[in-house]
Amino acid sequence: MLHMRNLSRVYRTDMVETTAIDAIDLDIEQGEFVAIMGPSGCGKSTLLNLIGMLDSPSSGSYVFNGQEVAGLSESKLSNTRKANIGFIFQSFNLVDELSVRENVELALLYHDVSASERKRRADEVMDRVGIAHRAKHRPSQLSGGQQQRVAVARALVAEPKLILADEPTGNLDTQHGEEVMKMIQQLNAEGSTIVMVTHSPSHADYATRVVNMLDGRILQERRRAA
Repeated sequence: MLHMRNLSRVYRTDMVETTAIDAIDLDIEQGEFVAIMGPSGCGKSTLLNLIGMLDSPSSGSYVFNGQEVAGLSESKLSNTRKANIGFIFQSFNLVDELSVRENVELALLYHDVSASERKRRADEVMDRVGIAHRAKHRPSQLSGGQQQRVAVARALVAEPKLILADEPTGNLDTQHGEEVMKMIQQLNAEGSTIVMVTHSPSHADYATRVVNMLDGRILQERRRAA
């Protein structure tokens, strides 16, 4: 699905040059569940942003679904991102003035989808993640675990090829965190390709492969025993 070769991201100011990603080689195949781990400042969130086309590499190659995306214009990156990638954030990023269903439908507003089709797909994906009974509620009326389920539904509703999760359990207690991880693992079992940044070794164990980073480089990789 995606292939990175000698990929780097360097941030420059007048006084300082910081290498956030240092000549990384990484392949992620369709259907994988990959966890990215490492200490704060190691580059894992930068790598996730590059994978998600929220940031552009300074050098190197990034081939996504057979297309070289390194060097594309922002508009082309945006179109590719919207058509292929769903995001799950630590902070949920829900709009409290909207209902749960409306929050989920938001992800379809930039697609050529009719109102009736938006509702059908939102209802379907809410049922899939176990939040359909809260469709008319506002996010503030939900628990943290329920809010993250809404965020997962929003990421899924456009049927993306790839789901990127940035510390998806970071704002949740242990019980709700485990519930969300089991849900993400089930999505992977159903065919979703998932890349997740996490600090938690126990949550990384849900993945089929763990990539450990340090100082902008991939230190090691390990696959979970079948």
